[in-house]
Amino acid sequence: MKKKSLPVFFVGLLMCGCQMKEVINEYNVVPLPVTMSEQQGRFYLNSDVPIVVNASQEVKHIASGLSTTLLDIAGLKLKPTDELHENVPSIVFDSIPGMEKEAYKLSVTPQLIKITASAPNGFYYGLQTLYQLLPVDVYCKERARNAEWSVPCVEIEDAPTFRYRGAMLDVCRHFASIDYIKKFIDVLAAHKMNTFHWHLTDHQGWRIEIKKYPLLTEIGSKRDSSMIGHFGSNVYDGKPHSGFYTQNEITEVIEYARDRHILVIPEIDMPGHSTAAIASYPWLGSGKEKVKVACRFGPHLEAYNVTKPKVRQFLKNVLTEVIALFPSPIIHIGGDEVRYNYWNESESIQKYMKDNGFKSPADVQIAFTNEMSEWLNERNHRMMGWNEITGDQFHEYQSTVSTTSQKLAPNTIVHFWKGDPELMTKTVKKGYDVVNSYHKYTYLDYSYEETPLSKSYSFEPVPESLTEYERKHVLGLGCQMWCEFVPNVKTLNVKVFPRIAAIAEVGWTQKENKSYDRFVKSLEAMDAYWKSIGVIGNNKR
Repeated sequence: MKKKSLPVFFVGLLMCGCQMKEVINEYNVVPLPVTMSEQQGRFYLNSDVPIVVNASQEVKHIASGLSTTLLDIAGLKLKPTDELHENVPSIVFDSIPGMEKEAYKLSVTPQLIKITASAPNGFYYGLQTLYQLLPVDVYCKERARNAEWSVPCVEIEDAPTFRYRGAMLDVCRHFASIDYIKKFIDVLAAHKMNTFHWHLTDHQGWRIEIKKYPLLTEIGSKRDSSMIGHFGSNVYDGKPHSGFYTQNEITEVIEYARDRHILVIPEIDMPGHSTAAIASYPWLGSGKEKVKVACRFGPHLEAYNVTKPKVRQFLKNVLTEVIALFPSPIIHIGGDEVRYNYWNESESIQKYMKDNGFKSPADVQIAFTNEMSEWLNERNHRMMGWNEITGDQFHEYQSTVSTTSQKLAPNTIVHFWKGDPELMTKTVKKGYDVVNSYHKYTYLDYSYEETPLSKSYSFEPVPESLTEYERKHVLGLGCQMWCEFVPNVKTLNVKVFPRIAAIAEVGWTQKENKSYDRFVKSLEAMDAYWKSIGVIGNNKR
């Protein structure tokens, strides 16, 4: 990993001992399955228990993860076999065609643990539920003592409510180590979330190696200082901050996530949130003055001058390397919080607008956004962006002058985060796919006073006004961990936990099955899990 003058920010979660007390209610599964019927009896694990896999090689790999875990933590050496024998307590992974991709069934009797699914994703999620039914020691990284390795009998049928269940981590404001990224992905997997949204570029840092443009990391990955306190504080810590990921490290994370059935979506911001890039290559900008990588948190005036063919080609060259790295069919381009000050003051940009019949800078942005969307479509990728890309204006620094007559490209995914919720309804009714990350419920950097756990849990991603057909355009939801004022692991963990579990259950569990009281009680089990991996979160319930 290339980094200089980098104060240790995310060094991975501290590990603790594994002398955990057994949770009283053993059926505290989070997120709650579609149906779960508690049964009498237990399945006892020992080294005589065989594992039978009637499924693909990928499923065999998933099953081997269970074998490895129980060997490392419990000292149990389960026996892989191709045949199921009567009267021999066994663990079976059984493939049955026709089930939904992420659906599974888990049956536990005194004689048999059976996970049934059609796709590897389903088997993986079934295994995550099984882990939650085992003693919490199963999550430890060292040999557990005094644990009874058994599973309570149960019948579970399960499938997610939404196909997109994501969490975003901002590594631009404060850099995160590869070790921490992996730990974050582990947590997402344990909570059956399937998307890691990686915020890689911003005003305050460029964090991804682009070989065609080395100055992006030589200059753009470093800043002189960081704002502390709060937005607009004008107080800085005076400490240099830097860091970026090599392309080999990016690939390492992607493969790690793939093994856990998590899609990694990169976010490369454009045309705003671009100060770090403009500091690296000043010809990218719209202003006349040379800028430095931003130390102040919050929106800045700098934005790419997308009226220049050279700038648009630069961004396409960047994305060429990005799509070569990321197997994700979705590329996030940000598109939010573009202040049009420099565009309004630029004679060349004003001439460009006049020549193209554009009435406002918002028209310029949407035309650029559509060009990038079409370019990505030609390469079998979909563009995703925050909901400003629709042309709707809802910031205090915007005005009616910024309205647009341009129409957003039809294949674009709109990531709703701010504005009147009716804006999302309007976007869906126009036929766009939407991911709902409405900030009042999903921003993990907010205080618990502003967004308590109960509020996150109450989030309803689908507006009631939508028809049955329109509801299909709401792909799912995401939560966001912005790291402007999150300089260490302790602060981050307090903000993320337990709210990420609430968002995970909103994304997975059917609305009619949700119960906040039941969820809070179930957090006893999740608290034990988080503690076992070194997480000390917020105890406010």
